[in-house]
Formats: sequence, C-alpha cells, structure tokens
Amino acid sequence: MLRTMPRAISIAAAVATIMLGLLVHLRGAVLGPVLQDVLGDALWAAMIAWWIGAIAPRAGALMRGAAAYTVCAGVEVSQLYHTPSLDALRATTVGHVVLGSGYDTRDLAAYAAGVLGALLLQRIAAS
Repeated sequence: MLRTMPRAISIAAAVATIMLGLLVHLRGAVLGPVLQDVLGDALWAAMIAWWIGAIAPRAGALMRGAAAYTVCAGVEVSQLYHTPSLDALRATTVGHVVLGSGYDTRDLAAYAAGVLGALLLQRIAAS
C-alpha cells in the first residue's frame, strides 16, 4: 500500500512549484510563447495537485488527481464567461495567473500532464 506523503512536503512542493511557475511566467520568454504557456499551465496544475495532497493527504492518488484536474478544468471553462469586472480582474497579474484570460483546449492537455507529473513525484516521494 502506498504511504501518504506528509502534509509539509506537499506544501513545500506547492510553494516550490509556485516559485518555478512565476519564473516561467515572468522570465520564460526565452522558451517561446507556446512552450512558456504550456509549461506554465502544467506547473499551475501540478501546484493544484500538491495543494490537494496537502488538504487530503490520505485520499487515494486517483481521487487527488481527479480533484486537481477538476479544479483546473473548472477554471479553464470559467474563462468562457466574461463580465467587465471579471475581465478587469483577469487583466491583473494575480488575476491572470490564478484565473487565466481565455479558454484554450490545449490547456486541458497541459493540466493533465501537470497533474500526472505531480502524482508521479508524490508516488516517488512517498516510497
């Protein structure tokens, strides 16, 4: 049976992923726009997976992964909804990083890769 990963490790991984994601977001232009976008989205999804692991460390990997992907997909689908105040929030740096700015189907694949990557690292760390 897979041991659970300590909550502190999940939190540390989430914080490290946030720092890496901000680096990609703010300084990742050298990667090119497509890779910067996909990598940023995958890191965002991995960060969500780490937070889910911190919130529910005893939940199974499938449940944590499904929850993380659902959050990511929900935020992506919410980008189809526009109001002036919501778009103004999305225009800020924090709003853009947390809520995104426009729906892109490609992001759903990046989220899947990010969640799977985080779950794989969680499995390795818990072994």
